[in-house]
Formats: sequence, C-alpha cells, structure tokens
Amino acid sequence: MKYVLALFFCCWYFSFSTFGQSTTGKLTLEQSVAIALENNLDLKRAELNLLNAEANLMESQGQQLPSFSMGASSGFRWGRSINPVTNDFETRRIGNVNISGSSSVPLFAGGQISNSIKQAKINTSTSRLNVETSRNDISLNTINLFINVAFSQEQLNIATSQLETSKDQLKRTTSLVQAGSLPMGDQLDLQAQMATNELEVINAENNLRIARLNLSQSLQLPFTDEFGIVVPELEVEGLEIDNRGVEHIYSVASQNLPQIEAAALGVEAAELGVRISKGAFAPSLNLSANVFSNYVDQTNFGSTDPLLSQFENNLSQSANLQLNIPVFTNFRNRAGVQRARVQKRLSEIQEIETKNLLRQDIETAYTSAYAAKQSYRSSLLRVESLQEAFRMAQQRFEVGAINAVDFQVAQNNLFNAQADLVTAKYEYVFRVKVLDFYLGHPLSL
Repeated sequence: MKYVLALFFCCWYFSFSTFGQSTTGKLTLEQSVAIALENNLDLKRAELNLLNAEANLMESQGQQLPSFSMGASSGFRWGRSINPVTNDFETRRIGNVNISGSSSVPLFAGGQISNSIKQAKINTSTSRLNVETSRNDISLNTINLFINVAFSQEQLNIATSQLETSKDQLKRTTSLVQAGSLPMGDQLDLQAQMATNELEVINAENNLRIARLNLSQSLQLPFTDEFGIVVPELEVEGLEIDNRGVEHIYSVASQNLPQIEAAALGVEAAELGVRISKGAFAPSLNLSANVFSNYVDQTNFGSTDPLLSQFENNLSQSANLQLNIPVFTNFRNRAGVQRARVQKRLSEIQEIETKNLLRQDIETAYTSAYAAKQSYRSSLLRVESLQEAFRMAQQRFEVGAINAVDFQVAQNNLFNAQADLVTAKYEYVFRVKVLDFYLGHPLSL
C-alpha cells in the first residue's frame, strides 16, 4: 500500500506541475512545440508502429537460426496395450514418463528468409522516418496555430485602440455639442461608430478565443481562460525569400525530408516482397534432429529399472533431411506474386504522389510568400499614408473643419489598413518559415 500511495503521489505531482505550467502560464513557441510532440497521439501511434517494425525485424532474423524445443509427458494406460519398453501386448496398467527434444534449421528456402530480413530492415527504417515526418508535421502545425493566436492578439489590439480613439472623440464631441459648438448629429454619428468599434472588439476577442482553443486542443491540453502564449517579436525586415526559386528549394527538400526517403524505401521493400513471393516456387531444404527417451513402471523382468537407468537405456536419436518441392499449390504462389507486383506498383505511385505533393506544397508556399511580401510592403506604405491622413483629419475634426462622417471614414480606412498589414505580416512570416523548413533550417520564430 505504501508503494501504491507513493506512486500515486508522484503521478499526481507530475500531472499537476505539468498542467499548471502549461495552462496557467503563457507558452512560448518552443514550449508549445515540445508539449505538442509530447502529447500528440499520431506521433505516439507512429512510435508504436516503429516498435512493431523492430519486432518484425527480430522475428525475421530469428528465422535463419536453429529452433530448439523440449517436452515431457506422463500418463497411465489400462487394458490391452503395447509396453513401450518390451514392445509386447499386455493387459494391465502401465505408467510411463516420456522426455524429448527436437531441433530444426532451414538450409535453403528460395531466398525467402534473407529477403524477408532485408525487407524488415527497410520497413524499420521507413517506420523511423515516419516518426520523423510526424514530428515535422506536428511542429509545422503548431507553429501555424501559434501564429494564428499571435495574429488574433494583434487584431484585438488594433480593434481596442480603435475603440479607445472613438471613445475619446465621442467624449470631446459630447462636450462641444452640450456647449452648442457642434450639432447633435455629430454626436450620434460618433455613438454609432463607437458601437461598431465595440462590436469589432467583441469579434476580435471571439477570434482570439477560437485561436487559443485550436492551439490548446492541438496540444491536447484542457482549455482555460488563463491559457495563452508569449507573443514573439516578429522581425520582418530580416526575412528574405530564397531567390533561387522553387526548383532549388524542391531539390534540397527532396534530399532532406524524411517522407521522400520513406517513399523510396517503400518501393525497395515492395521489390523485396516480389522476390519473397517468387521464392515460394523454389524447393526448400530443412534439417531436423530429435532425441527421445522414456520410463515405464511395468516390465517383464521382475523388477522395474530406476528412472535414470531407463532413460539411459531407452535413449534414441534421429536426424532428418527434408526436401520440399512445390509442384502445384492451387495457384497460391502465383497469386502471391501477382499481389506483390501490385503492391510494388502502388508503392511506386505513392512515391510519385509524395514527390508531387511536396513540389505543390513548396510552389504554394513560395507563391504565397512572394504575394505576402508584396502585400506587406504595399500595406506598410498604405498605413503610413493613412496614419498621416488620419492625424490631419483628427486635427481638422477637432477644429470643426470636417464633420463626424468624414472623420469616421478616415478612421475606418486606417483601421482596415492596419488589419491588412497585420494579416500580410503574419502570412509573410509563416510562409518564409515554411520555406526555411524545406531548406533544412530549424523551425523557430
């Protein structure tokens, strides 16, 4: 009971400390990726598949070794039966003890055993590469969700700032209206604008909550109101798209990414499967040996020999060489070869599909990164211009040179431009990081 309680306490403490650090504190990107890799079920499934592949490899390697087994039995007979020592028919109770040992080793099996070992080694390497692929996919997905949270947070900040500006203008306008300097319509227009800004803040808060929820669920963590991230400082100026183009990025990625190597190994494993199937047509040769002895409690010599003496006297050995030539197997071997060839063709198609998918992903990421870069530059110039326009509109509105409608137009234009800039910024950062990943660079922000 003490050991059980101690184990329970350790498990509870570990769970509590991990949960507390993950859900009540704000997570960095590195912590998010680490938690995702720790909790992701697909990755655990890939790791278990690797263990299965290693077990299959061990089993295949054992097929080339001799097998050995031992056995013993004991029983009684009644009625007329053959005494196993004297070989005479007797009608009485006979008790016996039998011991045996046997061993066999395959001498030739048409290359099936050696090819099975090679195939199992390739399958083990493929499973190991699949684990690495899963880790990369999880890391990329976590970074994407992490950036979505940061993006939503920036959108909320912009909406909140817009609302604060509207509140300040409404407060000032209300005072001017009460003093008779401005018409009541200006105050009503600003009240409508503030209500619109409040709705935009609510929508931004909801979007941020959904983004946090998606990240939390991806990390397999319970979602709480305290769950959040440490928003990194994203520097856009230092980011550059590789100017050598898609072909260069694809060439590097196809040599480094594990899914491409795994697809190629799948074709090799399928080719070995064809050889294994063809090996079933070849003769097989096996060598076996047996050792047997027994003890009987009834003899015709007056007294029963001791146990060990009978075992020694009744000891027998045998050795056998067995040749099996498949002449007709009801088309099983032919069907096996056909299935193996189909599997090889499927593996070849899978390899082509994997390469095509990688090329398409790189083309999409490169095109999106280039478009996001152009959009970011344009949005940056637009925000700078609209900030100055809004500053001038604010000054003119304060002195009564323009009405509230014109001021709202300038304010909304700046808000939309800032939102577009944030969108282009995060899109550009993520796409460049994806391209860096394809080039073999570590994933980070």
